[in-house]
Amino acid sequence: MAVDPQVAFVLDLVVKSGRPAYHTLSPKEARQLFIDTRPASTPQPPAIGSVRNLSAGSIPIRVYRPAGVPDATRLPVLVFFHGGGWVIGDLDTHDTLCRQLTAEAGISVVAVDYRLAPEHKFPAAADDAWAATKWVVEHAAELGVDPGKLAVGGDSAGGNLAAVVALQARDAGGPAITLQALLYPVTDLGAETQSYRDLADGYMLTREGMRWFIAHYLGKPQDAEDWRASPIRARSFAGVAPALIVTAGYDPLRDEGDAYAQKLRAAGVNVDHVSFGGMIHGFVPMGKLIDTGNRAVTLIAGSLRHALR
Repeated sequence: MAVDPQVAFVLDLVVKSGRPAYHTLSPKEARQLFIDTRPASTPQPPAIGSVRNLSAGSIPIRVYRPAGVPDATRLPVLVFFHGGGWVIGDLDTHDTLCRQLTAEAGISVVAVDYRLAPEHKFPAAADDAWAATKWVVEHAAELGVDPGKLAVGGDSAGGNLAAVVALQARDAGGPAITLQALLYPVTDLGAETQSYRDLADGYMLTREGMRWFIAHYLGKPQDAEDWRASPIRARSFAGVAPALIVTAGYDPLRDEGDAYAQKLRAAGVNVDHVSFGGMIHGFVPMGKLIDTGNRAVTLIAGSLRHALR
């Protein structure tokens, strides 16, 4: 499938803007660039019922509830981890996406502001993701959520963290996770697939960019062998939560997302794998410029609504 025309337009805009590549910047500069450029592609956020900034212990979180739901109603909940290569991104960069999922799925979303690298190396982000998920379950009453209707999800590095949390929950005997929603996830930090080579440059996320993110995240190269960094390296996938895996045809991470879906299926896990052939990495929150981003949000929300019904 050819690159979607709207995606081609976005890629052309990036080139004409002269925007520097992340791997040429410091982490601080990259974070600011991500914040500054996000609004250009982010759609208008939908109206929802409420948004609260809280803390899960020492971890900042943001709790979203849809409109028209009494405060006493216990809602299904998605614990969401933002993307950004474990180095950039925060609660604000993914605020609109969380509002979209809240409104369209009719659930509560809890976004997690996990610690970022390189100030906090692996496994800090994974530890925070696991701790925050357990905290949400333990404090379900005060959050107004149903701990028996729990999903985890995220995009890119956030998809990596969600996959890790699902494996940890399986190993720990709970909390019970109904769905892991993995949007173009990073699943193997120790290998470069064919899509890494074929799509190394020119499609927003680059091979050099991924190498930069991984180098900042890992304390040492051998950390890539740890399944908490590379969930595809887990010894077993049997009994892990059902998954929705979204991949993009022009994404360097495409093949590792495909491979993770295959690993889960081979272990008997129920997997919906949806490939958006003409899309690039990071397209889902870009609905202001890419219509398929909004279509993907609706698909993801529908999967959440169905799984958590």
